[in-house]
Amino acid sequence: MKSIKSVLVLMALCCCTSLAGQDYQQTPGGVKATINSVDVELQFYSPSIVRILKSPDGWKYTKESLSVIESPQKVKPTITREGSTVRLKSSEIEVTLNLESGIVSFFNAKGEPLLSEKGKPEFTDFNDAGSKTFTVKQAFILDKDEPLYGLGILQNGKMSQRNQTKRLMQGNVEDVVPFVQSVKGYGLFWDNYSPTNFTDKPEETSFQSEVGDCVDYYFMHGGNADGVVAQMRALTGQVPMFPLWTYGYFQSKERYKSQEETVGVVRKYRELGVPLDGIIQDWQYWGNNYLWNAMDFKNPLFNDPQKMVNDVHGMNAHMLISIWSSFGPMTKPYRELDKKGMLFNFSTWPQSGLETWPPNMEYPSGVRVYDAYNPQARAIYWKYMNEGLFKLGIDGWWMDSTEPDHFDWKPEDWNTKTYLGSFRKMRNAYPLVSVGGVYDNQRATTADKRVFILTRSVFAGQQRYGANVWSGDISSSWESLRNQIPAGLNFTLTGNPNYNTDIGGFFAGHYNRGWNDGSAPKNPMFQELYVRWMQFGAFSPMMRSHGADTPREIYQFGKKGEPVYDAIEKMIHLRYSLLPYIYSTSWEVTERQSSFMRALVMDFAGDRNVWDINDQYMFGKSILVAPVINAHYTQEKVVRVNENEGWNRNDDRKFGDKAAVDFMQAKSEKVYLPAGTAWYDFWTNAKYDGGQEIEKETTIDVIPLYIKAGSIIPIGPEVQYATEKPWDDIELRVYAGADGSFVLYEDEFDNYNYELGAYTEIPIAWNNASRQLTIGARKGAYKGMLNNRKFTVVLQDGTRKVVNYSGKRVSVKF
Repeated sequence: MKSIKSVLVLMALCCCTSLAGQDYQQTPGGVKATINSVDVELQFYSPSIVRILKSPDGWKYTKESLSVIESPQKVKPTITREGSTVRLKSSEIEVTLNLESGIVSFFNAKGEPLLSEKGKPEFTDFNDAGSKTFTVKQAFILDKDEPLYGLGILQNGKMSQRNQTKRLMQGNVEDVVPFVQSVKGYGLFWDNYSPTNFTDKPEETSFQSEVGDCVDYYFMHGGNADGVVAQMRALTGQVPMFPLWTYGYFQSKERYKSQEETVGVVRKYRELGVPLDGIIQDWQYWGNNYLWNAMDFKNPLFNDPQKMVNDVHGMNAHMLISIWSSFGPMTKPYRELDKKGMLFNFSTWPQSGLETWPPNMEYPSGVRVYDAYNPQARAIYWKYMNEGLFKLGIDGWWMDSTEPDHFDWKPEDWNTKTYLGSFRKMRNAYPLVSVGGVYDNQRATTADKRVFILTRSVFAGQQRYGANVWSGDISSSWESLRNQIPAGLNFTLTGNPNYNTDIGGFFAGHYNRGWNDGSAPKNPMFQELYVRWMQFGAFSPMMRSHGADTPREIYQFGKKGEPVYDAIEKMIHLRYSLLPYIYSTSWEVTERQSSFMRALVMDFAGDRNVWDINDQYMFGKSILVAPVINAHYTQEKVVRVNENEGWNRNDDRKFGDKAAVDFMQAKSEKVYLPAGTAWYDFWTNAKYDGGQEIEKETTIDVIPLYIKAGSIIPIGPEVQYATEKPWDDIELRVYAGADGSFVLYEDEFDNYNYELGAYTEIPIAWNNASRQLTIGARKGAYKGMLNNRKFTVVLQDGTRKVVNYSGKRVSVKF
């Protein structure tokens, strides 16, 4: 028979009563309680992640996350009682629940405070399309000087997202992810899909969502920014590998109007000897607006699409093609989806069936967005993609308007019924399900071609769907360029590493001499902006030139030997030389939860000077990038003169007069070098101590780049496309001054065999004290791998040694 003492202990474990008479109950991996008429549940998903659920007492609901795919692990936190406080402790974090107030607080494993709720959650009755639910809010208390990062792709120019109120709702140029992380090494994911207000003010920081059956958020601790990203991906999905060719250069514009024009761009690049891997076909290859997104070539200027694709492939390039989230009424997908009730009834792009601007609403287009929340609708979407496009050999998808476009809002629009609830309730998750549908269906179709999606919107968890997100139809301006850097860095800090922008900005008509005459590439103002944007693009996860109103191809900007043309070509060649570094970094992203664009706080959090730097970042873990984001040679502001003369480009200088601007005149740019390491100028190898601001001399063709001491940078061969030459003679640039390491990764470059172990890793290490470089034994194997190769090791002082490598460990001393 059990003793009275053991029975009492057992009862205490199952149910404890606070001083105020409140109870709590242990659950697998956590506790739950009803406090002040609020049901509260704490559930550990891992030793580093805990989920918090709060709802009105007795409220019955079912919540299945669209973002979270991780199931709770069998975590058994230590649960203790201290007065009115229940403390749950795992190996990584502590969480407390106050049984009197219901407030939940979070601590690291040492018991140091990280974050605390402020007060009760707020539940306000809300009628959601006839269903009773709530507007939900929870506030938190942060340290006064604690920066927060994340929230998605925002155009506010901010690095830290403190001191603002931001409406989180998907749009063309802003993509929202209700996730933040702190310099203190924790993150918070607010798992709600309705329009949400994020508010930060001195007294509190809060999330308030328009529709929710409960407060539902996940707290995670990673110790540092990389750790938090790793936890978010563990919760919402890992990042698959992209093909090698996607890290080359892409050319695009709005739009190539015939297959001859599209193919001709690739042919011209090959003739000029300028590297190119991707060409993108924008809209209306399908024909008129009533055939919108037909996923078929009904435009007579695209009368042989198979030949177009074959011609592009024959020149060793790849093709992406535009697809949308909506369909015109004359299309086959529209008719099938409409019969099944899988189309929404709100206004979207294009609004008119005519192609004139502004839209002539006497001829409405009838275009409607499809219900991507419905798995059957996603299958129908893929069926037409597969039959009309994928079977032609299209290499990737440009998924436009995945937010989706929603014009002329009406109150009843928000009540639109979707497969998962009202459009209001599910609004922000539309890109997640629409992009996910394409990824899942292509993966189910073949493993021979990796999914590559370029898309305009994103939500939490989308990193698992093989998609790179661009920042929408942004304007062509210096202010816009400046905004794209913190936009990408904050987006990366939400856990999604794949970001890019329209190089040059999308709307560039104000740089033309006349309306839409395409003359901007001859305008020194646009030339300077475009080159600086190209330099930023070279150090983005995807390097892609695109926009409206004016062409963007390199040959539109002049010819070889002219400074603007040469500066563009220089950046494209530099990008290709870094492909071994970039592709190996992509493996670090997939396998070890790293990131491409790294806010300085990710690697130098101990240097408070970097906490709010919004115009510099690390590309991978070795290269500090400081894009030139202010005009040095022309004025920034474009001033209108009159309708006939167009625009005054640069004071009273003659438009298009190249002699008016000397782009090779030396200028200077200030750069902050983070403390804790030494740095080398990429261009000159000059060495600098960290923890100081320096001035870098620049011309139009120079972007300030600095390499962290101890870095090993692999430099690939000069090529015209990514896979033109094997990496059998790689240059290893070693930047002495600290110990360092690098892992060179290779695989078959465009299939999923790497998931089955078909890849190699070559570990490379630099010992600074002994001045010795060790190339370790090759790990792994894949079909067609290089058995023998040569490494040319180059120190920053110019010393060179050649190493023959056959897969076995070899060392070389300097």
